[in-house]
Amino acid sequence: MPSDAAPLSPLDQQQIAAALAGTAFADVRVLDETTSTNADAAALLGSSFGTTIVAERQTAGIGRTGRRWHAPRSSSLLFTTILPQEIAVADLWAATFWTALAVADGIERACGVRADLKWPNDLLLASRKLSGILCVSRISGERAWVGCGVGLNVFRPSDPAAIAEIAPEPAFLSDVAQQVDRTTLFTAILHAFAGRMPLLARPAAIARAWEERAAIDGTRYRLRLDIDGSIVEGMARGLGADGALRLKPDDTDEVAIHLADAHVIR
Repeated sequence: MPSDAAPLSPLDQQQIAAALAGTAFADVRVLDETTSTNADAAALLGSSFGTTIVAERQTAGIGRTGRRWHAPRSSSLLFTTILPQEIAVADLWAATFWTALAVADGIERACGVRADLKWPNDLLLASRKLSGILCVSRISGERAWVGCGVGLNVFRPSDPAAIAEIAPEPAFLSDVAQQVDRTTLFTAILHAFAGRMPLLARPAAIARAWEERAAIDGTRYRLRLDIDGSIVEGMARGLGADGALRLKPDDTDEVAIHLADAHVIR
């Protein structure tokens, strides 16, 4: 296993620029610190197509449920990529699943690690959270500009207190990868974004690709419904046309659980 005390070097801006030159994602803005890359990107939506904002540290990063994203400086990849093109408002749900596929591609290419996908927006390693995705958007009529926010745990902090508040305990790529270089990993993910661009115009194909990559059919899920706090548990059957989880509970017929209606209980 790699050492917990892996060196936490800053991202190499020159290497990033050289690796992404000529792609739709060549505009990368590396910040030492910011409140939230999603907030920074939200201010640019409608312009700056293909721009990525990446920070060594966030002071107010949040996940889908509003929980703080804790990450010591340079231990993670914390970034938001503005899509190079508009998408239909009706297809906004697909951006999260598309992003998850690309992040998984980049991790596998750069580190040789195959992360698992979990509905609706997580990547897991040995059943523990490795990465979370939270997209932001700006809507005009039937079109939307989208920023794809990613938080990816790379190096496990040497001080356990740094993640003591996080429950359940998260996973880190350094737990399993013998060598991890954040710059190489970051550019691999953005190259995966470029490779997945043609799929972005076909939300149904995104859903099918995500289902296959996640091996979701037959996976057991336990969810807490937001409307009343009740628990529903059963076998997943796939994604609905709008990204809803098709779930066959143990005691009722199949139901569709929408992204805004429930949270996964790990």
